[in-house]
Amino acid sequence: MALPYPKKRNLQTRWILDQRQGIPHTSDLSSLQPSHWLRESEPDVSRAILSILTVFLTNRECPWHCLMCDLWRHTLQKSVPLGAIPAQIDFVMDADRRLHSAAADCIKLYNAGSFFDPGAIPTQDWPAIADRCRPFSRMVVECHPQLVQQRILPFRDLLGDSTHLEIALGLETVHPQVLERLNKGITLDGFRRAAGFIRDQGMDLRVFILVKPPFLDETEALDWANQSTEFAFRCGANTVSLIPTRSGNGALETLQAIGQFSPPRPETLEAALRHGLSLKQGRVFADTWDLDQLGQGNQEFEKIRDRLHQMNLSQTIMAS
Repeated sequence: MALPYPKKRNLQTRWILDQRQGIPHTSDLSSLQPSHWLRESEPDVSRAILSILTVFLTNRECPWHCLMCDLWRHTLQKSVPLGAIPAQIDFVMDADRRLHSAAADCIKLYNAGSFFDPGAIPTQDWPAIADRCRPFSRMVVECHPQLVQQRILPFRDLLGDSTHLEIALGLETVHPQVLERLNKGITLDGFRRAAGFIRDQGMDLRVFILVKPPFLDETEALDWANQSTEFAFRCGANTVSLIPTRSGNGALETLQAIGQFSPPRPETLEAALRHGLSLKQGRVFADTWDLDQLGQGNQEFEKIRDRLHQMNLSQTIMAS
């Protein structure tokens, strides 16, 4: 029988790690190659479609062990050596040039953790990383709010005026009790401070929001996703990404077995996107990565997926 999820934070990490038994972990990763990369399309603020080179850097696991995270499945047991991250970027850029005649407009570097965690991305590699990213008009990196502080500014300065830096923060939810139980180690005040620092220092802010995190039913999930989007924009977000909470990390399967989690319905994700776009305060995207997980048995799924794709690209609300 599955054990209940602890309410005390000092017990949550151990519980989360214990649920990983039987969950596959990629074992053949190289520190010189990313775990994954792809080309994406995304509109800018004027709705012009940009080409995005998205790189999932191979690295150690994030030290926070969030309840919903499955990125640990594609990580190494220890930090990569000096020079490995620039080598991974070189690998992707060489592969991308072979496949595409035109260079991408922007680059996203995600790494199953925080770009500004010195245990993940050595600061000695910052100049080499910046050299490789200067050809892009925009660079997006993800970071835990606790690591957003004065020490990140030298990297921004290395990019110069040609490449605008955008930092993505995981807000997840503004539901205070649920946020605390996600084991993320942040508060809304802490998030607000990190967001303010990013904007005050001339960088852009992208915010990740979970649609239907654990412990919420479908109706509550939509309400709290909408409140979270509104909070993100009040904090100065330029972009909000709505991520449907999906199983696959062991912990969520256990919560599902005891009735404390189920993935959102596609209709809920679509409704959250519609609300975000209706605010007209910035770009809002629905994350459609592996969206088929949500569509099993849903006769309207194909139509919903097409509308999500079109709304993502057009940033306008489509009739259902």
